[in-house]
Amino acid sequence: MKDLTPTRAFGLALALPQTVIGVWAVLSPRGWYDSFPGFGPALAAAEPPFNEHLITDAGAGFLATGGLLVGVCLFGGPAEMRIAAIGYLLFCVPHLVYHALNPSPLLPAFNDVLNVVLIGAQVAGGATLIVLTTHRKAVAWAS
Repeated sequence: MKDLTPTRAFGLALALPQTVIGVWAVLSPRGWYDSFPGFGPALAAAEPPFNEHLITDAGAGFLATGGLLVGVCLFGGPAEMRIAAIGYLLFCVPHLVYHALNPSPLLPAFNDVLNVVLIGAQVAGGATLIVLTTHRKAVAWAS
């Protein structure tokens, strides 16, 4: 395992929510649908109907992106971290676009806006991880 640098810690901070969300959705699709994010309005339930297959597949996507980021942040180098961040963005950008263009009629507008802002922060985090592992001075900090 590599030393925990600030860049690796940042990558792990991006990975943790993805991994937790993914494990929860894969192990308990109905519980995830009925309760996600675990406080406030149930965001997934605001997009009915419940579909176990869809929830499990979405959870697997969260788990894959989070697990990949965890692995490269613990064991990989800057190039691998960039590749994982690109994969993370390939998940997060379409997720952001969907929520930005499709507010839920079952949620208050504040919750739709907050959801877009939080997913936007994930996109910004993925882009930041790419920058931190690309520039020569930052790569030395990430290694």
